[in-house]
Amino acid sequence: MKKNLAEFLGTFWLVLGGCGSAVLAAAFPNVGIGLVGVSMAFGLTVLTIAYALGHISGAHLNPAVTVGLWAGGRISFKDVLPYIISQVLGAIAAAAVLYVIATGNGSSIGNFAANGYSEHSPGGYSMNSAIVTETVMTFMFLIIILGATDKRAPKGFAGIAIGLALTLIHLISIPVTNTSVNPARSISQAVFVGDWALSQLWLFILFPILGAIIAGLIYRFFDSDSKEQHTD
Repeated sequence: MKKNLAEFLGTFWLVLGGCGSAVLAAAFPNVGIGLVGVSMAFGLTVLTIAYALGHISGAHLNPAVTVGLWAGGRISFKDVLPYIISQVLGAIAAAAVLYVIATGNGSSIGNFAANGYSEHSPGGYSMNSAIVTETVMTFMFLIIILGATDKRAPKGFAGIAIGLALTLIHLISIPVTNTSVNPARSISQAVFVGDWALSQLWLFILFPILGAIIAGLIYRFFDSDSKEQHTD
């Protein structure tokens, strides 16, 4: 229960901080934080929670990360579903809080930082562009997570590397899909937008998880190579 609660709270913070910055502050008149600010906000949520709750649950905050860590042999299969449920519930709770705040001045929620492609992509990018983006970005995110948390990596710096990685991912891919790399984050916003966001949600569940699994399997190869060298 402690681990699941930590995942709930961590994912709550990620969605509230990251999507909240996009909905409330990105284009605020005259002093909006823009895409760079939103990218930094997502990275900062992960960085802060990694040090606050990482020692409790590992601070996955993301179903794709959980599945990728399982594929990489880092966690047990029995932990996967409870983590994912906690993450999705935490994300939806944060979206509910954000909905209350965002509608407090009488305005509509707009796209509510939901992920999309084609006419719902910020830059009008195609479904194929979205598929490649979400798969590759999540793949690289998991490679960085697996590497930064490897027992051979320098201790105490994983949160910084992972937070900066998520910032960089957003700097690259916000124009393409509004950046998911996280099915829980996509689900939470789509629930409140409905309509097109729900119809396109499949892409932002399937391909981040696919990219994460590929990364987990590849990192297993790195681990096996290291073990063979150690044995020799």
